[in-house]
Amino acid sequence: MAPLSVFDQLVLHPFLGDLPVGWLQRLAVHGRPVLRYTGHRLFLQDALADRFWLLRSGVVALDFHVPGRGDVVIERVGADSVVGWSWLLPEYRWTLGGIVAQDCHAIEFDAARVRLLISEDPDLGRELTTRFLAVMGGRLQAARHRLVELYAYPEHPAGASTPD
Repeated sequence: MAPLSVFDQLVLHPFLGDLPVGWLQRLAVHGRPVLRYTGHRLFLQDALADRFWLLRSGVVALDFHVPGRGDVVIERVGADSVVGWSWLLPEYRWTLGGIVAQDCHAIEFDAARVRLLISEDPDLGRELTTRFLAVMGGRLQAARHRLVELYAYPEHPAGASTPD
């Protein structure tokens, strides 16, 4: 059986699959299938955000640098999700880091080309922005929960009791 085209993979992906066919065709031109292996760093916090991914399988761990603690994973994103939204906002810098936690098959998009596409079609731009805002809201909520878990109780010396 022949592998699915990028267009076919977009049609099947929950994040974009319900978009009009014409928009999917235009987006498909700017995507390519990729396989990233466990341990591959997709992006670093504060680096240039020049792409995004629709995950078909696998897991990406999103992390945040915490002084004195290093990179702390705040969320794990799995199959049928989208990774990356920082490409939409000027300065185009990653607000988090991302590392493959389990081999990922994904569609990788060239952010500059997608930005150009949405600048030419304001309706598509509004729709994509709305969808990515929903992702941002969910990631913010997950980050807040994870940081509360990390900092609700300070670390205790060995042998010290913890609050009940």
